[in-house]
Amino acid sequence: MITSNHNSAEYLIREVGARVTQPRISVLKTLLVAPRALTHHEVEQRVRRSLPVDRVTVYRVLEWLVANRLAHRIAGDDRVWRFNAVADEHADEHAHFKCSDCSRVICLEDVAAPRRVNVPAGFRSQRVEITVKGLCDTCSTAARHAPRR
Repeated sequence: MITSNHNSAEYLIREVGARVTQPRISVLKTLLVAPRALTHHEVEQRVRRSLPVDRVTVYRVLEWLVANRLAHRIAGDDRVWRFNAVADEHADEHAHFKCSDCSRVICLEDVAAPRRVNVPAGFRSQRVEITVKGLCDTCSTAARHAPRR
């Protein structure tokens, strides 16, 4: 049975005029249903539940999705990229929240990054990224309930 997320992934891939392949559908579907940005390894683990796919294929598909603006990647402090599907409301740059404890990254729906920032003469900005760092709801709750020393 094909789920609506499967149809959405396939539709989005067709919309960019690209060849629809099972790995592209599976990786994009995984990102579409994820409640947070996922690492390459997390995407690979989830896709492998339904499709035999190797690590290189997942990496290439993620790069292809980013190049075709169907996903974006967020750099973590741990030097690991995290990937998130680009929904219509994320077409423009937006902010992210990154948990300092568990490294969870989510999109901040209501916080738009400015399209332009004044930079020194001769400089040219290409992209503005805003990352708010702090504790996510889970880590914040755990910190409140941790025994004090």
